[in-house]
Amino acid sequence: MIADAEAIGFVLHEARLIDEQRFDEWLDLFTADGHYWMPLEPDQADPVLHNSLFYDDLLLLRIRVERLKGAKTYSQKPKSRCHHLLQQPMVENRTSEGCVTWTAFHYLETRMGEQAFFAGWSRHHLVRQEGRLRMHLKRVDLVNADSAFGSIQLFM
Repeated sequence: MIADAEAIGFVLHEARLIDEQRFDEWLDLFTADGHYWMPLEPDQADPVLHNSLFYDDLLLLRIRVERLKGAKTYSQKPKSRCHHLLQQPMVENRTSEGCVTWTAFHYLETRMGEQAFFAGWSRHHLVRQEGRLRMHLKRVDLVNADSAFGSIQLFM
């Protein structure tokens, strides 16, 4: 069983890795079959049969991270930066494999004097593999997911 404090610590650590652009360490938090999902609509139940803002498996996430690190990625000169402000995460439910956390957040992404602000809720589907916690799914629901957005460069 995953203790509440361990799950909460995982969520806080995961946000810090993104904010500090420690993306390789962040990728290592996912299971091999893990996904990062940002639905397009509130209460969207299916990422495959409906459009999503993101529904990336580990391969696509690795490609995005390599693009962010690339020497010829001119859209990242200077690099984008971000900041998460999280409400206290809570364990929403438990499964036989692990648990699901729920966290309200504010997220700021900035580059070259431009700022984009987002608010929403994230759910981390956590499992224990090889003695450590990993994400099988990170779902990010934006308050205004059905709005038009500019480019989102980093990860919420």
